[in-house]
Amino acid sequence: MNQLTLVLPYGLPHPELASDLIKALQAPALAALLSRTSISTFHEVDYAARVLPHEAWLAQALQLGLEPAYAADAMRGYGLQPESGARYFIVHPVHIQVDRNHVSLGDMRQLALSEADSRALFEAARPYCEEIGQPLYYGDGQTWFMRADDWSDLQAASPDAAATQDLSTWMPEGEHARALRRLQNEIQMLWHENSVNTAREERGLKAINSFWVWGASQADSQPTDCIARLHTAEAPGWLAALAEPAQRNASLHSVLTGKQDALLVHGGLIGPSLAQDWGSWLQQMQALEQHWFAPLLAALQDGRLGKLRLVMSHRDGWLDCTTSKNAQRKFWRKHTLNKLKAS
Repeated sequence: MNQLTLVLPYGLPHPELASDLIKALQAPALAALLSRTSISTFHEVDYAARVLPHEAWLAQALQLGLEPAYAADAMRGYGLQPESGARYFIVHPVHIQVDRNHVSLGDMRQLALSEADSRALFEAARPYCEEIGQPLYYGDGQTWFMRADDWSDLQAASPDAAATQDLSTWMPEGEHARALRRLQNEIQMLWHENSVNTAREERGLKAINSFWVWGASQADSQPTDCIARLHTAEAPGWLAALAEPAQRNASLHSVLTGKQDALLVHGGLIGPSLAQDWGSWLQQMQALEQHWFAPLLAALQDGRLGKLRLVMSHRDGWLDCTTSKNAQRKFWRKHTLNKLKAS
């Protein structure tokens, strides 16, 4: 393989904690990959797109627009066929926490929402949405879709960008934001006394009391050629759905033995970072060192891989590094993890 691009959302730790985390991280292979590079640049984020850096970067890499238009391609990944000319949104069933001083969106990964419970809530909401001309489509337990042709002006943030933040600055904006809030209120009332939520609360789980929409796209074209290169591992359902079925939950071996250049997104660090669980973040990084960084360094050194591009992000930007066999020969560059302090 000539080139692999490995995208690691939240591969960069929180800047205020970076020094301490780097001291605790034992990752000599990653240090070699980051230290001996031909290109290395840090990019600050533009929050105008209301998404996280890796989400914006990926949309551009897949030619899906400056405002990430993921919905139609994700639908196809679930075996759904978006109608040409229609406008679709990704929909996630969520828990919104109302506190004294602010309202916040919880991380969907922490909800423990089963397929059966999700399907029951979906079926409860579906007739109402169909009645108002905005039908729902089921993808998986955390990923649904909604057709809303008139909502072309709606600017919505990704759920991971909004998660754990004060929602006063992350709520959808635009002429139809009020219509969305009305719909959310109606669905909230439908779900309030639903047996699914009653049972969840009896088990000590949070109620599914709302839904989040984002990633709107017009279903006008077939997937871009760039999407054919996409592989995913431990990725959210909507993101995994963008890849071909055989390229989801990818292993390094399957990627390296492919004939084409590849783009792989590994999402294992997102959950620990959103939860600020830095012990789990370190454990995940150690697993990446063993199963990805060390084998990738070996593949560069023995010529099985021509170039490795690392795209590592945190909330405020991303680091873009490229290394190769020749770059790894720069013996005068000391191995260090200091680039993880990028800010």
